[in-house]
Amino acid sequence: MSMLVASQAVMRLAKYLAHAGVASRRAAEEIVRAGRVTVGEEVVTDPARDVDGTIAVRVDGNDVAIAEDRVVWMVHKPRGVVSTAKDTHNRPTVVSMVDAPGQRLYPVGRLDAETTGLILLTNDGDLANRLTHPRYEVPKTYVAHLGAFVGEKALRTLREGVELDDGPTLPAEVRQIESGVLQITLREGRKRQVRRMCTAVGHPVQSLERVAFGPLRLGDLKEGRVRRLSPAEVQRLRDAAAPPARAPG
Repeated sequence: MSMLVASQAVMRLAKYLAHAGVASRRAAEEIVRAGRVTVGEEVVTDPARDVDGTIAVRVDGNDVAIAEDRVVWMVHKPRGVVSTAKDTHNRPTVVSMVDAPGQRLYPVGRLDAETTGLILLTNDGDLANRLTHPRYEVPKTYVAHLGAFVGEKALRTLREGVELDDGPTLPAEVRQIESGVLQITLREGRKRQVRRMCTAVGHPVQSLERVAFGPLRLGDLKEGRVRRLSPAEVQRLRDAAAPPARAPG
């Protein structure tokens, strides 16, 4: 039985799927192009096709609809937990840490299995896309333990940009909060970026924790614990991921 919300505004199909919690906006576009989505009885391959929720939308034959209750959870991920909804090797996942019956949650960005700290889960694909898309430059802050004092030359390289195999990094905010311990704030999110940056300047990471995501800080949330964000906190996230203002004229 289809679960439609008749009063929805018209929106593009990929955005609809993202709001419904199927995938991020970019991943939803690929799902549509792959011919996996039907609107009514029609297979639709154009992610820009307008829908309004009055005609059944299905992915792989399963009804999807925008959840009336969009939620965001903060998770303090322990080491060894993977940042996916499912894992083929049966490792624990961040999604399994949240008891939210009926809510299809997925991670906002990723932390590698050995990295601990703040990760968000949501059923709001549009918000997830904005929080992780490089265009919006939402900052993420890490504390990296390197085991040895980091000299000024290496710090300057980290701040100005490190040449990696996939191109130079953007400028980062870096300070040594104690000998061999760096606080690093990035506005991009490449795979294992902090670890790769530190290795590139001769200081491999011994342990790594994400302590902030946009305006949110891990605070006193204990490792392995989760909490649902308040409406005010979610709005602060939306504000942080708002589109860049256009120049006048």
